[in-house]
Amino acid sequence: MNPTPEMFALGAVWYIVFLFSTTCHEAAHAWAAKLGGDPTAALGGQASLNPLPHIQREPLGTVVVPVASYLLGGWMIGWASAPYDPLWAERHPRRAGLMALAGPGANLALVLVAALGLRAGLLAGAFSAPPRATFTQVVAATEPGTWAAVATLASVLFTLNLLLFLFNLLPVPPLDGATGVTLLMSERAGRRFRDFTRAYGMAGLLLAWFFFWRLFDPVFTLALNLLHPGASYR
Repeated sequence: MNPTPEMFALGAVWYIVFLFSTTCHEAAHAWAAKLGGDPTAALGGQASLNPLPHIQREPLGTVVVPVASYLLGGWMIGWASAPYDPLWAERHPRRAGLMALAGPGANLALVLVAALGLRAGLLAGAFSAPPRATFTQVVAATEPGTWAAVATLASVLFTLNLLLFLFNLLPVPPLDGATGVTLLMSERAGRRFRDFTRAYGMAGLLLAWFFFWRLFDPVFTLALNLLHPGASYR
């Protein structure tokens, strides 16, 4: 990407949304664990919407990788983490499953909030359906200036949280879906599944990233068509 003022401004929007979304994700994990009897993350400061404890715990995933991914690809990805007591998770696998799903649940909530804001802007005439939707332009502003900035911010909030929600639900470690899916199993089967998938963690993560776009592209297209009835995006 050529360094321009527009690029830096868009990068700032992406980073603000990324940091906020990731903080909400990890804080949801921490609060769910605390409610389930494990205060580990809460004691570490992760049960907070203050991003600093999350940055301090994972500076590579919350600063270096997001900035690098934006400079290389024009959008951001990264990670953070909330600690938990593995003995607590073994004793209470159902609670651990709910803790795992709390993070993607926070991202889904942000997708819905963004969608409501986008629909409100569309109904008010401030936004319109763009000829070609992108990660940063789910809607187009009908006038330049403030509404254009709001359209970009809401578009990034919608897209990034949809991506985080779907990706984290994939049932491979260290993604949340690997623990969340065990809620559909007996405790014995869930333990066997976790033990099996742990052995192939990194390989599973790479495979998940490779196949993720086959899942995300049709879901993103469906979301666009729900947001813009009659637009017929493909």
